Amino acid sequence: MKKKLLYYNNLNFLPDTLEMMENNFDVIRLKSPLFDNKEILKKIEILMAPRDFFVNSEKIDFCLNLKAIASPTLIVPHVDVEYALKKNITVICLEDEKVFLKTITATAELTWGLLIALTRHIPQAYQDVLDGEWNGRKFGRLTPKMLANMTIGIVGLGRLGSIVASYAMAFGMKVYYFSPNSVNDNYYKCNTLEELANCSDIVSIHANHTPETEKLINEKFFQEMKTGSFIINTSRGELIDEDALLKALESRKIAGAALDVLSGEFAPIFKDNIKNSKLIQYARKNNNLIITPHYAGATESAWKLTQTKLINKIKNI
Repeated sequence: MKKKLLYYNNLNFLPDTLEMMENNFDVIRLKSPLFDNKEILKKIEILMAPRDFFVNSEKIDFCLNLKAIASPTLIVPHVDVEYALKKNITVICLEDEKVFLKTITATAELTWGLLIALTRHIPQAYQDVLDGEWNGRKFGRLTPKMLANMTIGIVGLGRLGSIVASYAMAFGMKVYYFSPNSVNDNYYKCNTLEELANCSDIVSIHANHTPETEKLINEKFFQEMKTGSFIINTSRGELIDEDALLKALESRKIAGAALDVLSGEFAPIFKDNIKNSKLIQYARKNNNLIITPHYAGATESAWKLTQTKLINKIKNI
């Protein structure tokens, strides 16, 4: 007999992986967690957890037969993991799939897309052409160095940080890193964040978001960065003190920033208030900030691989 699994359409699984799920489980489909109820929850054995909704202790208590909570993400800040484990409920994500995750390179690729777009002023050059201009030297004067003559500092030399560092080597860059639990003799290890800030023309953030790393990149860090340097964040918005970033951009202490993430983006009210974001308001009027909608890992091939991997993991529950 197939286990009952609750799937929400806002998880947006691909047709192939949805078919795989339905072949292996008795799937109940709802539009989003806003549409479930106690009657449905008490029947299910597996709950698929969209990252935009928090699975709290109250919801877990409604799931009388629940065996597992699953999420196609690397970490599960949207699940009360401690409470679930107390109830003998397994929480499944992809965090422990170290070898598999090395094949998922989309976020590292977008990091480099943002890095090159920012340092070479690609959005502005494109807009100039649309406006009828054809003056490449204008943008060359805004680009003092080739990447091969620049240094990059990696905050967090884990899976993604290591991939980004290897790409930097291919560009001929000198690579520094700050990552207390990592050692890699191919790169230059910094003992403090401030040391990394001093050394780097470009800083790229790849640390996990934990209470300890909240606002890891703060006003002190920006003060230590080279004047005219750049910062890229494709990790989590909460790692940067956004007020300090805004100050560094406004003062031109740093030449620019590119962000694929913003603080608080997983809160239910985030999308309703996005127009009020100070950073987005700044980006509308200034050309030294690029913001994209957290899509670094969003390619169909990455989705198919991660969704398939997750379904295979929950098949064993």
